[in-house]
Amino acid sequence: MQKSLLVLILLCPLFCFAQLKITGKVINLNDKKPIADASVFLNNASVGNKTAADGSFVLNNVRPGQYDLIVSVVGYQTYSQTVTLINNNLVLPEIGLIPKTIELNEVKIKPDQNWGKYYDMFKRQFLGTSANAAQCKILNPDLLDLEYDAKTHTLEASSYDFLEIENKALGYKIKYKLNQFTYNNYKGFLYYDGISVFEDLTGSSAKIRKWKKKRQTAYLGSPMHFLRSIITNQLLQAGFEVFKLIRKPNPEYKGGPFDDKNKYLQTLIKQPLDVNAFAKRTDQPGLFALGFNDCLYVMYNKKANNNPDIYRSLDMDKADFATSIATLDEHEAYAFFDNNGIVHNPRSIVFEGDWTSYRFAEMLPVDYEPPTPAK
Repeated sequence: MQKSLLVLILLCPLFCFAQLKITGKVINLNDKKPIADASVFLNNASVGNKTAADGSFVLNNVRPGQYDLIVSVVGYQTYSQTVTLINNNLVLPEIGLIPKTIELNEVKIKPDQNWGKYYDMFKRQFLGTSANAAQCKILNPDLLDLEYDAKTHTLEASSYDFLEIENKALGYKIKYKLNQFTYNNYKGFLYYDGISVFEDLTGSSAKIRKWKKKRQTAYLGSPMHFLRSIITNQLLQAGFEVFKLIRKPNPEYKGGPFDDKNKYLQTLIKQPLDVNAFAKRTDQPGLFALGFNDCLYVMYNKKANNNPDIYRSLDMDKADFATSIATLDEHEAYAFFDNNGIVHNPRSIVFEGDWTSYRFAEMLPVDYEPPTPAK
C-alpha cells in the first residue's frame, strides 16, 4: 500500500452497500483432493459456512469491506487470506490447505496456585466490568495459557484453540482464538487480538428484540459507529463532534500508575473540525485513513459522560457528553480503516475516555448492521 497516494475523502451524502457473496473451493495442497466439512468464515464477522463434499463453499450476505478469510479443519494448518469486496461478488482461486505434521512431545504440567487470580484479572480486562460483561461467560477457560510477570506488572495470555464465549447480553455465541493478550496493570496498557466467528443465540421473540436493542446500544457512539459516520459524511447527524486537542509534556509530572491526569498540559481548540481535516480516502478502494497532528477530541452528544477523569476544558459548554480522545502512535502516519469501520493496524491508534470501556462484552461482529431508522 502506498501511503503517499492519498486524496481527500469525497463528501457524498450517503453510501449504499449491497450484500455480496464469496465462493471458492478448498483442497488438500498435497494430493489436490477436495476437503469436506471445513469451516470457512470471515474473521470477527457473523458470516461462515462449511465446505461441501466437493470442497466448495458459499458465503452469503457479505457486507462490502476488507476481511480476513479463515479456513479451519482438524488435521490441517489454519489458512488465512485478506479479501476485499467493494461492489461485486468474489470468486476465489482454489484454497490449498497444508496437512499438519503430528509431533508427540513430552507435556510438562506446572500447577500454578495463582492461576485463578490471573484468570480473574484476565476476565476483568478482556470481558470488561460492564453490565454486559456480567452476562458473558467463557465456557472453556482451560484452553487459556496465562503468565504474569511480577517485575513488569504484565499479564500475558493466549489460547491454543478456540474459546467458546456466550454473551447473553447481546445474544451471541462467539468462537474466539486469542492470539495475543497483554495487560500492564501499572501503566494501564491493554492490547489483545485474535480470530473469531459470531453466531446468534437462539431465544424467544422477546429475547431477540431485547438483544437487537442492546446491540444497537453497544453500537451507538462506538469507534465503529464513528468511523462509519466518517465514510458516509454523517458525523453531525450521528451525534459526533470532533475537536483538536493540543498536548505538551507537563514538566511537573511525577509519573506513577494511572497518573495520566497530570501528564500533559492540554489545550482544547473549540472550533469543530471538518471531516477532511483528519480523514482521507486512500488509493486502495474501500480503504480510508485517519491522519492528524496532536489528538482528536471526539464528543458523542447522545450519551452521557461516564468517565470523569477525561480532560475537560473549563469553558466547554458540552462537558457532560461521552468523550473520547484518539492519539496516533508516534511511529505511524495513519490509522487505516475500511467500510465496516474497522481499523486494520490497531496498534497505530490509542483511545482514552469513553472508548476504553468497549471491551469484548460490547464487541459486535464487523458486519453488524444497525436497524434502519423508521421514516
